[in-house]
Amino acid sequence: MARFLAGAAACFLLLTGAFLFWQSRAAEGPQLPPAPLARMASSGVLAPNLPAPPEASAKSREEKRFSRADKDKNGRIEREELLASRRKAFAKIDKNGNGALSFDEWATKTIDKFAGADKDRSGWLDAAEYATTAPPPPKKKRCSC
Repeated sequence: MARFLAGAAACFLLLTGAFLFWQSRAAEGPQLPPAPLARMASSGVLAPNLPAPPEASAKSREEKRFSRADKDKNGRIEREELLASRRKAFAKIDKNGNGALSFDEWATKTIDKFAGADKDRSGWLDAAEYATTAPPPPKKKRCSC
């Protein structure tokens, strides 16, 4: 029983000490100096207070999207303009050119990927072979500034 009371008292003192230390850290300490003024990148001259650049509005993004879809730039998107890229992708998959996709034609990329990963031609992938089928990491955009 004495050990239990001693342990409880030690915990209480430890928590009290931690609380007091935390409170002393929250007290007003030394103030940080103000942030330095921005300098222009090309020269060491201080930059004037410049307004923030405007953000792209949703409308301008939508206008860009519309412009990409409007292939003949007549201000209208016609059905053929919208479906042209889909037709090219379909034609690339339709190996025999009959206008219909069989399962093998549709799954050919996956089948080829499996065959390429199955190095020992066992018909199944072990962990090392399966690891080679992982998609590549996304490319990070580089700043052109």
